[in-house]
Amino acid sequence: MAVGIFDSGLGGLTVYDAVSKRLPDVPLVYFGDNAHAPYGVRSADDIYNLTTQAVERLWDAGCDLVILACNTASAAALRRMQENWIPPEKRVLGVFVPLIEALTERQWGDNSPPREVAVKHIALFATPATVASRAFQRELAFRAIGVDVEAQACGGVVDAIEEGDMILADALVRSHVDALKRKMPTPDAAILGCTHYPIMETAFQEALGEDVRVFSQANLVAESLADYLARHPKMLGEGTESLFLTTGDPAKVSRGATQFLRRKVEFTKA
Repeated sequence: MAVGIFDSGLGGLTVYDAVSKRLPDVPLVYFGDNAHAPYGVRSADDIYNLTTQAVERLWDAGCDLVILACNTASAAALRRMQENWIPPEKRVLGVFVPLIEALTERQWGDNSPPREVAVKHIALFATPATVASRAFQRELAFRAIGVDVEAQACGGVVDAIEEGDMILADALVRSHVDALKRKMPTPDAAILGCTHYPIMETAFQEALGEDVRVFSQANLVAESLADYLARHPKMLGEGTESLFLTTGDPAKVSRGATQFLRRKVEFTKA
């Protein structure tokens, strides 16, 4: 009955942590493609190939349902995977859907015409690949009108977090917020469009100011997954064991993850 959670590195652990608290009885298999992180500077084809390889490994671990806890993979690969690659008995879900639902206050299955929403000016902080894909803007446009989105590619932030250099990560966040505010001085809301970024949520909030509502994805994804599984219980796979898998050095990744989650975590080679 396991569910798979995939990310290019450690960032998806924010989603893992929220899901494990929301669904404590569901075994979770986490796959971090640390050997190839970050994805945000890779080509769309490269991201697609790496993501499909990881998802197949999670299927092998008994996870019929896989969450792409990686905005870059969700933006650059998911639509292509859903069109011609995922077999009917499997499911791969991205992290954009719960975020769009929260912003527009409407369910994903609501296919009524786009309408005005409360938020008018959105700052999107994401990796270069996510920004280039315009996937967030495309999905939002299906459901909302009159919303101005200003995207800021946050180069270097994921690398700094993966290396545990929070001083550099903090400085980069503030620099990227300054760059965004030169383009959009007064956003209503900010999207942390990478699952690494919630670790730096305080820095984002301080740099943006207390009047800007910051949307972070982990809890939104956990609630959305719980709702999905309540409606589709058969999507729980045959896996019974919780695992942490990595393509990187298991010892190094385990140290980083332990620091990340503030509890002991042991990765094994994928």
